[in-house]
Amino acid sequence: MFTWICPQCGREVPPSYTECPNCTKKTAGSSMAAAPPPPSAQVHTEPPPEAVAPPESAPIAAAPLAPPIEPPAPPAPSFQHALAPARRSLKLPVWLATVLSAVLIVGIVAGVYWLVGYFQGGHPAKPSAAVESPAAKPGAAANPLQRFIEVSSVRFLEDPKKKEGVLVRFVVTNHSEAELNGLAGNVTIWGSTGRSEEDAEGTFEFTTSLKGFESKELTGPLMGKKKIYEMPDWTNMTTDVQITAPTS
Repeated sequence: MFTWICPQCGREVPPSYTECPNCTKKTAGSSMAAAPPPPSAQVHTEPPPEAVAPPESAPIAAAPLAPPIEPPAPPAPSFQHALAPARRSLKLPVWLATVLSAVLIVGIVAGVYWLVGYFQGGHPAKPSAAVESPAAKPGAAANPLQRFIEVSSVRFLEDPKKKEGVLVRFVVTNHSEAELNGLAGNVTIWGSTGRSEEDAEGTFEFTTSLKGFESKELTGPLMGKKKIYEMPDWTNMTTDVQITAPTS
């Protein structure tokens, strides 16, 4: 129940009174009989709802404040959110990533180049001038004509007259001006492999006559234990020529 305080006497006055009864009693003696009971008897009484109409000058009580609205709790961090800072910390600068990529590419290219050279003739071929043919006689001196004779374009063919036999077709070239009659020699084939310094791929012999600066294509049997599919490719083999005739 709301009351208001009389500014003159300081007493509490019910809101149903527009003037303080105590002050009115003092100023109007005859009208005290019709005045309402003293405020002390009306302090704790509640007037009917129709009569509780506070005057315009009465203070209006403030409405109770609504409880503050709490903001929703943030969602719990997920596994991906927990990893996000770590991923951002591993990001490399652009210039460093470029340098690392270039070094990696150069390393891969160098490795491939080394492997190709290793498997395709990376080992030094056996020099023909320093290797004697297995078919030549041991301890025989090199023929003076040997440096003028070249054997090239070596190819392997199946021997139609001999099962699993191998024929070799080649070209003999005379690089001198002299005519060579009764030219004969032995040729050893070496493969550019890890065992090229131990085992020869095969040998063959030839006999022909050549004019000065003349070349001839010849065919003969290959002496060896390897089959035709076991012979090396022409890019991976060298030939060692040993001239046996003429001797002078």
